[in-house]
Amino acid sequence: MQTPERTEEFVGLFTLNARRIYGFILSLQPNVADADEIFQETSTVLWRKFEQFESGTDFLAWACQIARYKVMSLRQRVGRERLQFSDEFVENVADESLLAGTALEPRHQALSRCIEKLNQRDRDLLLRRYQEGATTRSIAADVGRSVDAVYKALNRIHEALFQCIQRTLRAEGRT
Repeated sequence: MQTPERTEEFVGLFTLNARRIYGFILSLQPNVADADEIFQETSTVLWRKFEQFESGTDFLAWACQIARYKVMSLRQRVGRERLQFSDEFVENVADESLLAGTALEPRHQALSRCIEKLNQRDRDLLLRRYQEGATTRSIAADVGRSVDAVYKALNRIHEALFQCIQRTLRAEGRT
């Protein structure tokens, strides 16, 4: 069972890296339906195995390694049903995709700092949204607000994070 601190750490890291993980998967598996399935499986494994993750190490690299295994697993299951790229090609694309992802690192660092700046209520709402199986409807029921109010609050939080990231990058001269 994860502690609240570890849960918050996971949500922060996952939120920070989810798009990059999905992009990595999509670079290896261009079929969107398959990529969605792999992303869901990867997300579940990341949560289940998060106790094994060592804080302070590279979450994205760890997550992408798990995603790579999931892609290879799907490739084995599908087998000869479809035309596929060679495993060597997929491995090369995976390596290149990880290298390209490092260019986004300043944005991810800024997002992490911006999440820390959110007030506790907004951070809690964001954490709830990225818990496994969470929906806007389930969150609304949990916090005693309407679905519309939760939806609008999450949009406001996302916009605030976007603006904060832009300001942070400008201040660091990394636009």
